[in-house]
Amino acid sequence: MLLSLHIRNYILIDSLDVDFPEGLVIITGQTGAGKSLMLGALSFLAGARADASMISPGASSCTVEAEFDSASPAVAELLEANDIEPDGGRVLIRRVMSSSGRSRSFINDCPVQLGVLQSISGQLVDVHSQHKSLLLTDGGFQLSVLDSYARDGELLAGCRGAWKELLAVRSELAGLREELGKLRSEKDYNADQFARLSEAGLRSGELEELEEEQKSLANAEQIKEALAASASSINSDETGEGVSVLLKGAVRRLEQIASYMPAAGGLASRLESARIEIDDVRSELETLDSRLDMSPERLEAVEDRMSQLYSLLRRYGCSTEDELMAARDAFGASIAGSEALEERISALEEKEKAVLKDWERFCAELSESRRAAAPALADEILKSLRFLELENSRFEVNIDPKAGGADGCDRVSFLFSSGGDAPRELAKVASGGELSRIMLCLKAVMARTAGMPTLIFDEIDTGVSGSVADRMGQMICSMGKDMQVFAITHLPQVAAKGDAHYVVSKVRAADGRANSSLRRIEGDERVREVARLLSGSEITGAALENARVLLAG
Repeated sequence: MLLSLHIRNYILIDSLDVDFPEGLVIITGQTGAGKSLMLGALSFLAGARADASMISPGASSCTVEAEFDSASPAVAELLEANDIEPDGGRVLIRRVMSSSGRSRSFINDCPVQLGVLQSISGQLVDVHSQHKSLLLTDGGFQLSVLDSYARDGELLAGCRGAWKELLAVRSELAGLREELGKLRSEKDYNADQFARLSEAGLRSGELEELEEEQKSLANAEQIKEALAASASSINSDETGEGVSVLLKGAVRRLEQIASYMPAAGGLASRLESARIEIDDVRSELETLDSRLDMSPERLEAVEDRMSQLYSLLRRYGCSTEDELMAARDAFGASIAGSEALEERISALEEKEKAVLKDWERFCAELSESRRAAAPALADEILKSLRFLELENSRFEVNIDPKAGGADGCDRVSFLFSSGGDAPRELAKVASGGELSRIMLCLKAVMARTAGMPTLIFDEIDTGVSGSVADRMGQMICSMGKDMQVFAITHLPQVAAKGDAHYVVSKVRAADGRANSSLRRIEGDERVREVARLLSGSEITGAALENARVLLAG
């Protein structure tokens, strides 16, 4: 229930602090006094769209804050899910609008996103304004009423979850099938390219090796002559002895005098090292000469292989053999990928069947529950309508099959007739006053069966008067025994039924600026307010007496 409301700088409300009791709370006031402002402030608190125009002139921000007492498990779950600290069943909601047009929301002093504010406040307060009676003509609302009456919450959650999963699986399947289609259309091409690159026998660094070999083969004769001449220079001199033999003799002679001249020993070591290096060079020259292939056939083979590799590099836009091998692997992966996709699609198709089966089961159970509850809901609504002096009315809850969705496979429509003839769709036959009465009947039934939050009626009694208004007052009063109900009304028959009565009034300051306020009235002051509702601005003695009778009854 709503325990207290605190408003600062909201349009014509400079400052308001008010506490509320349990039961039926009546709010009345002169036309234009600001009753709609109270409703607007609560709607703002509950997450309605707003802008800086709601801030009182001269103020930098406005604040609306309310404290609720709630033992609802749904509220507790939402608080826990959003990491909001509980406060012993109390829920403090605050929303602030700054002059920049930016709003901030808090629950138990914890900053929250607007969506969180809306979901939690929706479990605490239900604001029913005049235009909401038009919801009665909406099939989705009618379905939600029946589900609420049938207590289908768990089934509905299961159905919505299964439908969401089914859509996700089907979406993934559609994407994979499209991808598989593309792979299949390119399969022959990819296979051909993979085969071409695989048959090429690619090897990293091969082209560089071939280029070096091609240079050698193309200049083999010149190279062989140079190698032979170099080896010959090392192997002989003018005396006919090899360089190595001459150096060896020099080393021996220097070693013989090393004992007399130590420096000669060092020179002998250096000459020996040079001799060994010259012998190695000679050996390598002979090896290179023996390995050198002067075969024209080998040169042709090397140049053909180079031409093949250059052609592949150009064809696939690559610069190295490694890039060609990567392209080959990509073509191979695309071929293997189609097989993996087929397996994934097959698995998802099986999952789709299982999820579809779950969803169909939820749909069937929902339909069964709805069809079982529909006659009882219709009977309760009909009893309430006849209590509200629609004695010849008929009311039915009709269920037809429809294309499935998150809420199952049922189309629910309320059928109504006020004169006893065959009932037709509510939207086509009900007047504004009848819609108000039907909505009140629905709210009354739901208050008894669905554990609704604090309910605020904004002139739901519009379009009715006399004994019907009195009976609407009785019904609203009865609802107040099970829950906290606020009734913003202009009818004395309704106002007299309340457990508590508040009046909205507007006063003008010395500067001419208007300010709205809300205060609780009791005793003679309440009698005079009910009398005003009976007779208008001029309160007569008869109106006062009639007001006392209404309040006593």
